[in-house]
Amino acid sequence: MARDLAIDLGTANTLVYAKGQGIVLNEPSVIALNQQTGDVLAMGHEAWQMIGRTPGYIIAVRPLRQGAITDFDITQRMIRLLLHRAGVSRFNRPRVVICVPSAITEVERRAVTEAARRAGAADAQLLEQPMAAAIGAGLAIHEPVANMVIDVGGGTSETALISLGGVVALQAVRVGSFDIDAAIQSFIRREYGIAVGERTAEDIKVAIGSAFPVQDEVKAEVRGRDLMSGLPKTVILSPEEVRLAISEPVNAVVESVIACLGEAPPELAHDLIVRGMHLVGGGGMLKGLAQRIANETEIPVYLVDAPLECVVLGAGRCVEAYDQLKVMFMGARS
Repeated sequence: MARDLAIDLGTANTLVYAKGQGIVLNEPSVIALNQQTGDVLAMGHEAWQMIGRTPGYIIAVRPLRQGAITDFDITQRMIRLLLHRAGVSRFNRPRVVICVPSAITEVERRAVTEAARRAGAADAQLLEQPMAAAIGAGLAIHEPVANMVIDVGGGTSETALISLGGVVALQAVRVGSFDIDAAIQSFIRREYGIAVGERTAEDIKVAIGSAFPVQDEVKAEVRGRDLMSGLPKTVILSPEEVRLAISEPVNAVVESVIACLGEAPPELAHDLIVRGMHLVGGGGMLKGLAQRIANETEIPVYLVDAPLECVVLGAGRCVEAYDQLKVMFMGARS
């Protein structure tokens, strides 16, 4: 028997949950291709190691950018590889629930479901990421109370107010962790005349990046290529500089949360003061982000226990109780 699967198809990471087993796969959403032959050389961690380190004819690409499919063919191949790694063959075709950003267009929706069906799924249903995150965080989404989820992913940030099993207010911006990494890259290039890769920028963000001053701040040593001489060079970067560098994408996330609060009906807004908001997604782990949002909205913000796995765990619950929770899937299917 094919095990039903839940897939969180993220811009940064892809997670797969198998019914009855839990999370069976957690890999970066990267695929390495040989451009000359079109062969897939590696996927996930192996391909991620290759970013910025390949000869000209090998490319390590992310098939999803800002939560949207940029290359349909590569995405289909990646989903096929994911299903294969999760034990799907020609003889067992599972039902698949795929988590997607709620901001995706009708065309993108069709592209995702089509890619999954062609890759070997018997049926593909879509679930909005904020809804999956709320289920994964164990919030009381079926009750008439306010549940607010702030999902900061790799390419998109979504804030959703959920009550009675539906989305009451939603704000989505195509800004996420990758924009924060890119802001660090351009700041170092502009201020120090040094080029650093996206992996180095991500390491800086994790080491000393913050959205709000935190205790025990330390400086970091950054190595890159001097744009003038072309030689390797090292500079020292302070947390204040990184905060300044990433202020624009962080402000965009905070403003979208404030805009979503502005759409909340008065009764639900009143609930939020007591219940607080829940921060999920890899981008939500940026130091000081919860504190920054709480300061600007005057509403408590809690980082959930497993911010990275929260979305796929929520979709996994839908897979475990498929018939009871299928009402949560996105709209009428074409």
